[in-house]
Amino acid sequence: MHKARFTLDPAFTVGEVNPRLFGSFVEHLGRCVYTGIFEPDHPTADDKGLRQDVLALVRELGVTAVRYPGGNFVSGYKWEDSVGPAEDRPRRLDLAWHSTESNRFGLSEYIDFLRKIGPQAEPMMAVNLGTRGVAEALELQEYANHTAGTALSDLRVSHGDKDPFGIRLWCLGNEMDGPWQTGHKTAEEYGRVAAETARAMRQLDPGVELVACGSSSQSMPTFAEWEATVLKETYDLVDYISLHAYYWPENGDLDSFLASAVDMESFIDNVVATADHVGARLKSKKRINLSFDEWNVWYLPEWEARAKTFEQDDWPEAPRLLEDNYSVMDAVVFGSLLIALLRHADRVTVACLAQLVNVIAPIMTEPGGPAWRQTTFFPFAQAARYGRGQVLDVRVDSPTYETKRYGETDLLHATAVRAEDGTVTVFAVNRSRTEALPLEVALSGLDLTRVVEHSALADADPDARNTLDDPERVAPHPVDGTALQDGTLSAVLEPLSWNVIRLA
Repeated sequence: MHKARFTLDPAFTVGEVNPRLFGSFVEHLGRCVYTGIFEPDHPTADDKGLRQDVLALVRELGVTAVRYPGGNFVSGYKWEDSVGPAEDRPRRLDLAWHSTESNRFGLSEYIDFLRKIGPQAEPMMAVNLGTRGVAEALELQEYANHTAGTALSDLRVSHGDKDPFGIRLWCLGNEMDGPWQTGHKTAEEYGRVAAETARAMRQLDPGVELVACGSSSQSMPTFAEWEATVLKETYDLVDYISLHAYYWPENGDLDSFLASAVDMESFIDNVVATADHVGARLKSKKRINLSFDEWNVWYLPEWEARAKTFEQDDWPEAPRLLEDNYSVMDAVVFGSLLIALLRHADRVTVACLAQLVNVIAPIMTEPGGPAWRQTTFFPFAQAARYGRGQVLDVRVDSPTYETKRYGETDLLHATAVRAEDGTVTVFAVNRSRTEALPLEVALSGLDLTRVVEHSALADADPDARNTLDDPERVAPHPVDGTALQDGTLSAVLEPLSWNVIRLA
């Protein structure tokens, strides 16, 4: 097979990686919260009911911003239900996921969870613009962030939270373009209420950062027109427009599935073009950045088939929903999606892996039992650890293969990040399911002399998974033979592999 090649030069960069690129997402959906991060009766639970085994894995994962409480759940969310003594909180029907919500885990518990992850964990709160509006958003903001001396801030203090929560990053609703969303709106309707809410929230705190809802996927019939209409109303009032995307092998088309990042990069480019066009029409010097606040591999058709079987009178509490068990192939696609985000770090400055625990998640748990890492845990943890600094401009010369959905596609998908200390990490995926891919990287203007590490996530069985019975079946392994000599890096990427090559 022919080699894949690219050149790295510190004079050619994409942009600085914002730590928020390694965010995640906690929604009141299935077992993400209950028996996921929160299980008071678990042997490892702390005095607030948080599973400390899960907390340890979340810290290892390297998560930063955590979006909450949804997702579709937020469009029926009453924030008042989630505060005060847990025993006094009401039980509600959740229309989004046909479940019963106990509200035993609420706003204070969420903030406590973030504080226990560590200082890098930042709240990203969504307000309900589906069934509620401006007044409720302001009330939540005052309760959460005002110091004291008003009815709502004093209510928070009386609930045991003397210090404000300091939430800076807010989502103005969720997927309001989707007919499945409770309170679904047209672009004109949503743009108006988002603008009204943004103005009001900035009156309370001019320093808030606000995310307007973009399209739920690039395949939505209103895509681009939605963004243009919403941003026409909100351009000077918000900081970000959101993107959501999930990928799975449609109709068993594995070759196209492996090229899913082609769609993600196209989605990003098209939203950037739309946002910049609106800015140009408004003659604004402001630049709207992107919040890719839902992304993952998700076997969506399986959920849609199950949803059709729900009994109308059955509203279970924390049922097992969306508990996809990820294979090595899924992890390679997942790593490629991370590469796509890094390659657009100049404009994608917030991103949230959906979700964190149990629900299409990198971490799984068993009630009363263990927690373990899925295959997708490893690419995220490695990117979060080593993908900090300046993203270098990587333009590959790669052998290609043919896909039904995307046409001719590179076998190599890659990026590189230069840390503040001058070290460089190359992230690379070989999309070939059968052939190893030789890689040659020319280093120009980089004072690098050695390979610190080359690890790969790959397996002779592309369907290998980590499970409750075999939680360590899949993990990255070291790769021998990778060399750096005379300014050229040489490596061989195993078939169907996610690779991390660290240089110093």
